[in-house]
Amino acid sequence: MKNIFTKYLLFCIIFILLGEATKTLLNFDALVYNSLAEKLTLGQIKNYIEFQNKWQWLTYVLFPLLILIKTSLIASTLYLGTFFFSKIQVTFKQLWGFVITVEFVFLLVPVFKIIWFYYFQTHYNLEDIQYFFPLSALNIVGYKGLEPWFIYPFQTLNLFELAYWLILAYYIGKATQTNMDNGLKIVACSYGPALLLWVVTIMFFTLNYS
Repeated sequence: MKNIFTKYLLFCIIFILLGEATKTLLNFDALVYNSLAEKLTLGQIKNYIEFQNKWQWLTYVLFPLLILIKTSLIASTLYLGTFFFSKIQVTFKQLWGFVITVEFVFLLVPVFKIIWFYYFQTHYNLEDIQYFFPLSALNIVGYKGLEPWFIYPFQTLNLFELAYWLILAYYIGKATQTNMDNGLKIVACSYGPALLLWVVTIMFFTLNYS
C-alpha cells in the first residue's frame, strides 16, 4: 500500500508542476486578462486575478482529493467487473494500484499541450488552450461552431483514453491469470458504463448551464 500511495503522491505532484509550467510558458495570466477585458472593467479584472492568486493554494489541496476520489471510484467499478467476470479474486488494493499506475498516461496531455502551443500554434487565445485536447476527436472537428455540450464527449474520444483502457486490460488480464482480451472485457463492462454515465452527466449540466 505504501508503494501505491507513493505513486499517487508522485502523480499529483507531477500534474500540479505541469499545470504551473503550462500557465507560465503559455502566459496564462495574460490570456485570462485579454479574455476578461471585453466583459469586465480593469478594476474587476484586477480583483478577479488577486482573488484567484489568493486562493491558488486551495487547488493544491483539492486536486489530490479529487484524484483520490476519481481513482477510488474507477477501482470500485473494476472491482465489480472482476467480481462478476473473473474466477480469480482481485483485491481493491490491486485494482487501485493499477488505476494509479495507468493514470500516468494522462500526464502526457499537458506535455503535448505545452509543446503544441509553444512551438507550433504560437498565436492562440484562452479558449484555444481550454478546448485543446491532443490526439482527440475534438481536434479533428474543431470546437468553433460546435455546440458546447458536444465538446466534452469529443475531448473524451482520444488516444490517451484508448491507451488507458488497453493498459488497464493488460494489468487486469495478468491479475486474473487470463489474458488481455478478458481484461478488456472486464474494463468494457465496468469502467465503460461508468465513463459513459460521467460523459452524459457532464453533457446534461453543460446543456442546462450554457
